[in-house]
Amino acid sequence: MNIPAELKYTKDHEWVKIDGDVAIVGITDFAQKELGDIVYVEVETLDQTLDKDEVFGTVEAVKTVSDLFLPLSGEIIEFNEELETTPENVNSDPYGNGWMVKVKISNPDEVAALLSDEQYKELIGA
Repeated sequence: MNIPAELKYTKDHEWVKIDGDVAIVGITDFAQKELGDIVYVEVETLDQTLDKDEVFGTVEAVKTVSDLFLPLSGEIIEFNEELETTPENVNSDPYGNGWMVKVKISNPDEVAALLSDEQYKELIGA
């Protein structure tokens, strides 16, 4: 299972890449394997400012639909529109082409509460 050391993680199985005051967010390799084949990603919160842990979208797999929780407070400034036509990118490349949103971080102090790769491995028993 792929858990890149340079990323941060949440207990909701999302990964976060911090790039200055912007966070790139997606779901982890573990999450996409648990969900199975992803057939649809919906994000209707573009240009909205949300609080940490608010639902910013959903991911639909063959067997289930799962909410996506924002790992950091901020404004959703970009949605990966490629996922509208190729949602399977989340399965094949969860840390690359399968990213979901970019968030302009409004409270940088929240970054410290995210999990390290080691803490995330412990959470999932890897």
